[in-house]
Amino acid sequence: MARIAVIGAGAIGGTLAAWLAQTHDVTLCARSPLTDLEVETPEGVIRAAPLILTDPAEAAPVDWVLCTTKTYDCAGAAVWLDGLMGPETRLAVIQNGVEQRDRFPQVPQGRTVPVIIDLPVERTAPGRIVQRRNGTISVPEGANGEAFVALFAETIVAAATTPDFVTAAWKKLAINCSGIVSALTRRPAEVANDPHAAEVMRGLVRECIAVGRAEGATLSDRLADLVVEWTTRAHPQSVNSLHADFVAKRQTEVDARNLVIVRLGEKHGIPAPLNRAMAALLLASG
Repeated sequence: MARIAVIGAGAIGGTLAAWLAQTHDVTLCARSPLTDLEVETPEGVIRAAPLILTDPAEAAPVDWVLCTTKTYDCAGAAVWLDGLMGPETRLAVIQNGVEQRDRFPQVPQGRTVPVIIDLPVERTAPGRIVQRRNGTISVPEGANGEAFVALFAETIVAAATTPDFVTAAWKKLAINCSGIVSALTRRPAEVANDPHAAEVMRGLVRECIAVGRAEGATLSDRLADLVVEWTTRAHPQSVNSLHADFVAKRQTEVDARNLVIVRLGEKHGIPAPLNRAMAALLLASG
């Protein structure tokens, strides 16, 4: 049994905390108090009552810290680390984008595990979540990655190591960067059936491919078409998180999903004008 602290009580954090609490000692670090967790999963309802903390001063060292906050809330998550991180504690950064290793510089790189997650979940109320699919988790190969995967051995979430995490992360970013089309048109996944919208999606992904290759990812030219195809196969009314946050007038992760392509592209002398323009329009519309 591992001692695990999950920072963030949103849909992802709450779901992971509920599953891990079935077999581990879990603490959930949240902004607001909760009584318990209840998740409707593909295999039935699971319930958990982890220790819930709202004051970082009450945190104690654990074996693993799982940061599940939005990328723009890293500063808020970091205030928990002084109390949670012991000399052997490892930090798993479960966030969008390709810069997970760089978001908490106060933690040694050797104890930081970047995580890619594909887990369709929705929070319906505080502590109440619907999990649509079992989901997958990918982490880099190595001792830390294997130890992280082992935490999920008794859950339905399929966690695994990958020998090429860089490529896996950029493939996920290729999907995420195209989601801005849905946000700006205020249309769910069915927007990919529109040929004009689909071509914009392909353009966004092509820029992602060019920059990703410069960053060391192995990405096929076909990825642009595949992203559109995958989106058309999704439930036509499904909404990505950028879209959901945008229409709800919440802060968005446009920096981690689109502007990162612009920023890293500049480092390599690769322009990404479409991602830049779409991000600018989204920010101007907020």
